Amino acid sequence: MTDPRVRDHVRDVYIVDAVRTPVGKYGGALASVRPDDLAAHVVKALMDRTPGLDPARIDDVYFGDANGAGEDNRNVARMAVLLAGLPATVPGVTVNRLCGSGLEAVIQAARAIAHGDAAIAVAGGVESMSRAPYVLRKPERAFPAGHQEMFSSTLGWRMVNPRMAPEWTVSLGEGAELIADAHGITREQQDVFALASHQKAARAWREGAYDAEVVPLPDVDLARDETIRENASLESLSKLKPVFRTAGGTVTAGNSSPLNDGAAALLLVDEEGLRATGREPLARIRASAVTGIEPQLFGLGPVEAVRRALERSGRTFADLATFELNEAFAAQALGCIGQWPELDPSVVNPRGGALAIGHPLGASGARLAGSVAHQLAAQGSGTGLAALCIGVGQGLALVLER
Repeated sequence: MTDPRVRDHVRDVYIVDAVRTPVGKYGGALASVRPDDLAAHVVKALMDRTPGLDPARIDDVYFGDANGAGEDNRNVARMAVLLAGLPATVPGVTVNRLCGSGLEAVIQAARAIAHGDAAIAVAGGVESMSRAPYVLRKPERAFPAGHQEMFSSTLGWRMVNPRMAPEWTVSLGEGAELIADAHGITREQQDVFALASHQKAARAWREGAYDAEVVPLPDVDLARDETIRENASLESLSKLKPVFRTAGGTVTAGNSSPLNDGAAALLLVDEEGLRATGREPLARIRASAVTGIEPQLFGLGPVEAVRRALERSGRTFADLATFELNEAFAAQALGCIGQWPELDPSVVNPRGGALAIGHPLGASGARLAGSVAHQLAAQGSGTGLAALCIGVGQGLALVLER
């Protein structure tokens, strides 16, 4: 006998809207804004843009956050719900897949909706790298007489377990150098790629491509992404010294993503939820995939994740109208692109990437998914893909369609 309460089919999941803050530079315009306030801002913006939706109908709020060591502690998703003025009955959960956290939040929300555990959800991500605190490990015994080591929680490895293999715990920049070595990616190729990212991002802003998704914060003097360099040139990039290898290095501050602050959020619904919003969706979620790789080769994590996600969606590289690939490093992005010979590089990051826009860790995946959804809506139809490499060796990908 079939229990009528049991859901026996997978539901379609739609992205109704997606917003993000302008991305701030480290110590820049958003450095005075707490991460929980950044998260609350984008959640509130979603609600303001969908006035027909009763916020009490939101079944859950998922937020990605990579560090969680400072003001984003104690479940920043729940803090965003309360600070945004949503009813206290709306729950929230924070997820951490490091650089992929924001996209992981979208995938988890979509999965809950697809299987009937929710009809309406908010998913997003947040990071304030400017406000990431220094942390002090508790001493193993009471009242130590000597000095204690303090760690920055801004980025990368800290308090490393001595059982971890040394080759796994190299810096992120050294991991990019290893990819450049293995795939013959030159310094010039990286600088050319970085310059193109700045040029595309600057052009996108001039043409109003980001107007539909960026929601500046009130009382903050930041209307657009802060790390875009309209006047960048190959000459200026070529003068920068390698950061991670003093001898023979190719990875510089100019062909690496900067440290950033920002937040992004998306409104996800099923058919019933779509009727409740009274809006036309931007896109539909088609498939996702996550994979693992040797930690030092984290930058190549998207290679297999993208292949699997496309296979699950029944699509191929030839079907892609747009592909938002996170640019943690130029070497990393080029290394991935080189492994996809079927891919048309012209569809990758048409509005610029993280080398220019920035990479606020927990927010980046949500930014990418939202950007793909808005691009598909602007084009009217097509298939899009968002993907990120992830520190400690993972890759994450999401396929959308309209």
